[in-house]
Parts: sequence; structure tokens; C-alpha cells
Amino acid sequence: MHLPFRAARVLAVAALPLALAACGSSGTSAAKATASPSHSADPNAGLFTGAQLKKALAPASFFPAGFASDPGATRDSGDTYQPPAAKSPAKPDCTRLEGTSWIDIAGVTGVSFAQGDYVSKNTSEEIAQQIDTYRGTTAARVLKDVTRIAATACGTFTDPQTHSKVKVAARATPGLGDEAVTITLTDPSWENGTTLVAARVGTSLVSVLSTDGHDNGAATATKLTRRIAASLRRTA
Repeated sequence: MHLPFRAARVLAVAALPLALAACGSSGTSAAKATASPSHSADPNAGLFTGAQLKKALAPASFFPAGFASDPGATRDSGDTYQPPAAKSPAKPDCTRLEGTSWIDIAGVTGVSFAQGDYVSKNTSEEIAQQIDTYRGTTAARVLKDVTRIAATACGTFTDPQTHSKVKVAARATPGLGDEAVTITLTDPSWENGTTLVAARVGTSLVSVLSTDGHDNGAATATKLTRRIAASLRRTA
């Protein structure tokens, strides 16, 4: 059974911005301070923290019998936010589509995240779940970029383990979040393919990976995405 490599996630946690309050010693200066526009608004206000996202992930009871949590791929950004980052490589590393943090292929990281990975001890099948929260309209842009990369730049690539050709197919998927894409990876040398689903729910992106079952992991990936998206809506 093909087992995708697990991408490591770096926790770059930053302190929240401090709000500075201006105080005047006279009525005139106080009035000016009140009239001046504020530059201390928290850009992360209203966004989920990693601790909140963790609660929206599917629990162990969701996963089929025989699947166990992988502690090395289960983490979150906690109660603080990390600084967002954007890095657009000239050519994306298509092999990242085989990793649990495959959504990072777009080169953009959010301000918070939570992820969990489950592996079958009997078959080595894998089911991974992740949620990333972004500022503004970044989540929609990341989903668009991931769809473009999967459909064009990474239409085919070489699997680093088997050295065979992986075929990538992407399609828009209605009914999952505000918008979603399903990406299927297949390779003649694998016993089963891999299904990736990314779904936007407001400013967050749910991304899952599944090799479970004999349908390239499609049914499990869709079911898991729908479950997490519903949890996020209840949390909001």
C-alpha cells in the first residue's frame, strides 16, 4: 500500500500585537487623540486560534477500526497566532501533494492551524486532517492557487519512492464548505490512489488526505471534509 510521506510542520508562534493607547494632558490633545484614526486594530481579530481549530478536527471515534493517531503529525498553533507568510517558488514542488500538509504547496501559511494524522496499523493506509486560518480573503486565493497548481503545473510528477509517474486530476466539488476542490493522485505502481480535498469555510481552509478504501480514498476524504466543515460552522 502506498504511504505518502508526512510533511513536517514548523511552529513559528508570534506574540499578539500590543494595542497602544494615546493619552493627552489637556482637553484639546485628548480630542485630537480621539479623532485620530486607530492603527492598533488587531489583524487577527475574529479569527480562529489553533486551540479552537483543534476542537473542530474529527475525533478518534470518527476513524475506522484499526486506525490510530500518529503523535508526530498531530499538532496545532495553540492560543496565539503565527505571522502569515507567502513564498511563491518559480516551480512548485509537486511531491508535496503526497504529504499531510499538502495545502502548503501554494506557498502561503496562515495565522493558525491544527492537524491530525491517523494510520492503519494493519494496512498502512493513511487519513490526515488539517485546518488553516488566514486573514482577509487569503483562504480563497490559496484554494484558487492550489487548484491551478494541481491542474497545470503538477498534472504529472515523479513519485520519489517508486520513481514512477503520478497522474493528478482536479475538479471543483460543490456541497463542501463555501467552495472546494477534490484532487486525485493515481500511479500504476500503487495499490490504491490518494484523494485530497480542500474546502473553504469562511477564512479557513480544511484540507484532508486519504488512502483509505479501494476508491483512491475518495469516500473517506469527502466524509471527513464534510464533518470538519460542519464543525467549523458550529464553532463560528
